[in-house]
Amino acid sequence: MKISSASPLVRRAALLALAVSLALGGCGGDKPAEGTGSAKQAAVDKDGKPVAEKVAAVPVEVARVGKGPISASYAGTASLEAPGEAQVVAKSTGVVLQILVEEGDQVKAGQVLARIDPDRPRLEMERARATMRKLENNYRRSRELLASKLVSAEASEQIRFDLESAKAGFDIAQLELSNTNIIAPIGGVIAQRMIKPGNLMALNAPAFRIVDVSRLEAVLNVPERELATLRAGMPLRMAVDAIPGKSFTGRVDRISPVVDSGSGTFRVVCAFEGGGTLRPGMFGRIEIVYDQRKDALTMPRVALLDDEGEPAVFVVRGKKAVRTPVVLGYINGELAEVREGLKEGDDVVTAGKVAIRDGSEVEVINAVVPAAAEEAAVAQAAAK
Repeated sequence: MKISSASPLVRRAALLALAVSLALGGCGGDKPAEGTGSAKQAAVDKDGKPVAEKVAAVPVEVARVGKGPISASYAGTASLEAPGEAQVVAKSTGVVLQILVEEGDQVKAGQVLARIDPDRPRLEMERARATMRKLENNYRRSRELLASKLVSAEASEQIRFDLESAKAGFDIAQLELSNTNIIAPIGGVIAQRMIKPGNLMALNAPAFRIVDVSRLEAVLNVPERELATLRAGMPLRMAVDAIPGKSFTGRVDRISPVVDSGSGTFRVVCAFEGGGTLRPGMFGRIEIVYDQRKDALTMPRVALLDDEGEPAVFVVRGKKAVRTPVVLGYINGELAEVREGLKEGDDVVTAGKVAIRDGSEVEVINAVVPAAAEEAAVAQAAAK
């Protein structure tokens, strides 16, 4: 409505009508009519200047940087093997008459495990014995006749040679008879029995498998860059999938001096004491500790930022998160050593990193625990 060129009385009436219409519109309720779109006024201070809206603090979890022990190690996986293992075979043919041991039995070297029918070898031995005795008598008479020059020396020597051959035949027959007893070549545990009573055994047919579990080994194929850091005698730890929550100790037994040109690795043989819960064939995760620092500055490894470039963390200073570059030392498990960039007592963000930027306001929602104490608590809980 255009009122600029009208008389003062007309303008006053028009303004009054406009005010009445606005008042009536305001009495329609708190909710504006659809389509009218009432604009929201910005907040201002007492001087009339706009005030920026307050951004809510981002909730984060932190851990305190502290001093504690940390170790440098190489980790790998391997299956346990028994270096003392023997496949027991039959050294004689015949029918199995008796089995004296079963799977799981502990046996000693030289112990009889099973017996094969000895009748035929025994008869062969008796025949060899008779032949040997006959030649002994012939040789004794030939020596007497030779003294009387009633027989030639060549004939006497021939009888002596025949006697020696008969003695060897008798020894072989005795050995064949003894081979009807299947003997354990080493001490250990019967891991497998492949025969049954009444089976006809062939020569060199497998009968038992014996495993000496008193000592176990695991072979790691280690990259050649670790050749200078590992040496025989180093301590190591192993976790086995079949026995969760328990750690086993061992040592590096020997290291191959040759690097495989195809794979770029060398063999490291780790030795463990057997006879307990460890068994050959178990899959283990092995960690070889080659250096330790007792008073290192450590923080949780999860505090490291995932972005590429130099390592960095968010440090809570006051109520703000400050992006701080760090120089790392050893990294072992859940802990990381800090050589430069942080000091003892700093709080680093461990959860909520993706929602903050450098300078973001944060709110700590967890109780602050030093990194070393947190790692010790986790290790203790895992041991239980």
